[in-house]
Amino acid sequence: MDAHSRGQADDIDPADQWVLNPDTGNYELRLDHSTGQSPAPRATTDARTDTGSAAPATPAGDAAPTADAAPPRADVPGQRSRRAGKGPGKGQGANQQEPPPTAPGRRKRKAVKGKKKSGKKKALLWTGGALALVLVAGSAGGYLYYRHLNGNIATIDVAGAGSGGFKKGEAVNILLIGTDKRTGAGNEGYGDAGSIGHADTNLLFHVSKDRTNATVLSIPRDLITDIPDCETKTEDGTKVIPGATQQRFNNSLGQDDRDPGCTMRTTTEITGLEIDHFMMADFNAVKTLSTAVGGVEVCVDKDVDDKQSRLKLSKGTHKISGEDALAFVRTRHAFGNESDLSRIQTQQQFLGSMIREMKSGDTLTSPSKLFSLAEAATKALTVDTGIGSIDKLSELAKELAKVPAKNITFTTLPVLDNPAETVKATVILNEQEAKPLFSMMQNDVSLTEVKKKESAKEAAAKKEQAALLKGTKAAPADVRVDVFNGGGPQGSAQETLNWLQNTEGVLKSSNKGNAPGNVAKTTLEYAPNQADQARALAAMLGLPAAGMKPGTEDAVGLEAMKLTLGKDFKGAGVPITGAAKVSSNVQKVEADKQVCAK
Repeated sequence: MDAHSRGQADDIDPADQWVLNPDTGNYELRLDHSTGQSPAPRATTDARTDTGSAAPATPAGDAAPTADAAPPRADVPGQRSRRAGKGPGKGQGANQQEPPPTAPGRRKRKAVKGKKKSGKKKALLWTGGALALVLVAGSAGGYLYYRHLNGNIATIDVAGAGSGGFKKGEAVNILLIGTDKRTGAGNEGYGDAGSIGHADTNLLFHVSKDRTNATVLSIPRDLITDIPDCETKTEDGTKVIPGATQQRFNNSLGQDDRDPGCTMRTTTEITGLEIDHFMMADFNAVKTLSTAVGGVEVCVDKDVDDKQSRLKLSKGTHKISGEDALAFVRTRHAFGNESDLSRIQTQQQFLGSMIREMKSGDTLTSPSKLFSLAEAATKALTVDTGIGSIDKLSELAKELAKVPAKNITFTTLPVLDNPAETVKATVILNEQEAKPLFSMMQNDVSLTEVKKKESAKEAAAKKEQAALLKGTKAAPADVRVDVFNGGGPQGSAQETLNWLQNTEGVLKSSNKGNAPGNVAKTTLEYAPNQADQARALAAMLGLPAAGMKPGTEDAVGLEAMKLTLGKDFKGAGVPITGAAKVSSNVQKVEADKQVCAK
């Protein structure tokens, strides 16, 4: 996970002059040359490496950090910038700086039992709720820290990737990228210290347009796939990096100067989902965020002592943070079959627990935790310029915060061992199981049971479909059908045949190639004495009533029904209409459930 330099040169933002006094719990204006103002303790400048990775989070109650040092040149692909603070120009004295809209340091916080929460406290509660749903990468700062937090965020201007933004009432797709770059305090000894930063951990966060549910899809770094051509922006201008075939997904970032936009494009090629934004962080994000919330609760069902990741835990439940948290998400030898796929599940368990911790009362009612969390989150972030400000992140966070944790489902891209390898080290896409999953995400269908409001048109179609399927259905072995491709992607007829025979048991099926002409809608033509077969096949295909074309004369002998795939065909196993259903083999876990790592 990759973070970049966020130095602030010599400009000190006015917001940075307001610091938290741990003795009073109030903010005070730090004016070095003024009189009549009690000095607040000053925090030392963060000790960070050339990529701006923060040291472990400052203990709760410490003073706000001073302005960061000027950033050295970034060495990761892409053009990075940081939002400069809007402080006074040179020659202006501290006393001339414009204060924030209110001055919390000038009035005491009254600890009156039962007193209504102030507007400031309400803002803090809202901030924590919003942060909870941005996983390890979001932040929504209050006005006191607005400019300071804005200055923490690093950005990369990706060329031509994504939909260009997100809108209320529309689905949101965010790619969370964790790189294997080892920069940052204490990270030099982890594995490949010289890594340029590849796409090591990848989660596609899809939020439905009605905000009732979200699916978080983990994409294995060792997936063999094609990487498309990638237009990138550099200090010298724009260039196109040629695509590559049969590459690890990991290489979509860093390799050959590819930036996160290349990873976004690669994800779109695989899933069919247009990516709106990316968020990227390095190892320190796990350490600082887990520390900021006061630890993340994890469960292991056996004693663990992994020398390579340095994870050592006894059987049971633990609250971990910092180095222990990083060791937990890095370990691949402690759980499962010691593969990256097992590590993905461990990471999903950790992230689900972090969401629960962020939404807990202990976090939402603790100002020190909320401010520590905002500091850690913004310092951990590198994002695209479309959301590279507190305003944009706040807007996004409020949208994401509408999704209940119980309706956030983690799942992993269905894959198979690479058949080209004797010693299995990489995986390939399991298209048969992946396509229904992609369809569900594309159509905002939740992997959990979420009630969806139906329009009158949808309700009528559902009623008509139920009436159509009412009646006797033939056994799959008795269904006889010829499959034609009349508008689907190339190879659709053969793909459908494979699915019918290998998954549904329709062995009396044949691929008849291309239809005489293209059709907009998939249709099934059948004889009156084949109605039971037609009902069975329509149920498998999710075929609407409008697609059923009954004839007037009975079929003779071994005459087969005629299935013509139209332009509405989305893939074998993906319903023409209605909700897709994922295979029981597809791994999934809800964010509100604690699962013990095995």
